[in-house]
Amino acid sequence: MMYWLTHELAFPPVEEAEEWGGLALGGDLSPERLLLAYASGIFPWYEEGQPIIWHAPHPRFVLFPEKLKVSKSMRPVLNQSVFDIAYDQDFNGVIRQCQQTKRKGQRGTWITEEMVEAYSRLHSLGFAHSVEVRQQGRLVGGLYGISLGSIFFGESMFSKVSNASKAGFITLVHDLVKRHFTLIDCQVYTPHLESLGAEEIPRSQYMSLLEKGLSHETLQGNWRKLFMDPSL
Repeated sequence: MMYWLTHELAFPPVEEAEEWGGLALGGDLSPERLLLAYASGIFPWYEEGQPIIWHAPHPRFVLFPEKLKVSKSMRPVLNQSVFDIAYDQDFNGVIRQCQQTKRKGQRGTWITEEMVEAYSRLHSLGFAHSVEVRQQGRLVGGLYGISLGSIFFGESMFSKVSNASKAGFITLVHDLVKRHFTLIDCQVYTPHLESLGAEEIPRSQYMSLLEKGLSHETLQGNWRKLFMDPSL
């Protein structure tokens, strides 16, 4: 049974989600509700014209940072600095490119205007972050997500040239390892992320890892400054 949310900032237990992962409908995308959702193992995913649908899938698709796989073909791409990679320089540009990217099996985009506005607010508050991948000054790839505790919750990525999103993701994971992050939430299975080492785990295990991860301090703020200053 799907739950209809009220104005109260609360979600039902994730164990009550439908087999396909749907847990609740409605509510809003306020910063407070979104942060509570991620901290509760829940995220929004819906299309234009639908009510907000909140998900808590089983199994959960995650990457343990230390299990990242870097293929032999990617090593020269990274070592030769084929791309310039930065953080939080153009969050709007990244989320807009992710919004416009056409994906197999989807009629339209799930990144609605409401979602763009909501995650942009979280970015201004220092919780949502972008990775920008540039080539000759042009934005050719990137990704964005939420950071809470020692967990990065990946939302979406895009690539306009071969290996751009991979380079951005691999660089992010390497930098998160240096910052002692323990988990990257990839939400649901994709072959692309599986090739980079992501795997499915039971929802119960995910919830346990989430609880531990949230006990760490959140690296809140603009990562452009934080990641460039080695003293931070």
